[in-house]
Amino acid sequence: MPVVHIRKILAPVDFSDSSAGSLVYARVLAEKFGAELHLLHVIDDPAGYARKAESWALLPDLRERLERETQGRLAALQPGDAVNEIRWGAPFLEILGYAREHGIDLIVMGSHGHGAVMHLLLGSVADKVVHKAGCPVLTVRDPKHQYVNP
Repeated sequence: MPVVHIRKILAPVDFSDSSAGSLVYARVLAEKFGAELHLLHVIDDPAGYARKAESWALLPDLRERLERETQGRLAALQPGDAVNEIRWGAPFLEILGYAREHGIDLIVMGSHGHGAVMHLLLGSVADKVVHKAGCPVLTVRDPKHQYVNP
């Protein structure tokens, strides 16, 4: 039987209830395996939403403010020895890139439990990560969306 080594765990966080639930699992697994825990938050780049030329002057201040606020929120979640990072861009691409760049062995992330129609139209970050990641991905459903036997 092959030996599985989990040395680095990535927990993408978006500050939702779903990501809070998955962070509990990530922390427990990191402790059990003696693994390094990485927290990653991806911010959509506001430059994509700017419509007027004059709004471009506000973007550096907005980016700086968003990063400061996000650092504070990550620090509040962060266990003492976790690594945290903020990236800008498409969440699933940044999660995959971070995992590849840092040699992540396991990604633990929330699944928002979108309905079938929303999933068909939009997909989900978790679904894209599951299908494209180069390492195993554990998805944790939001506790409010637990399966109930009919």
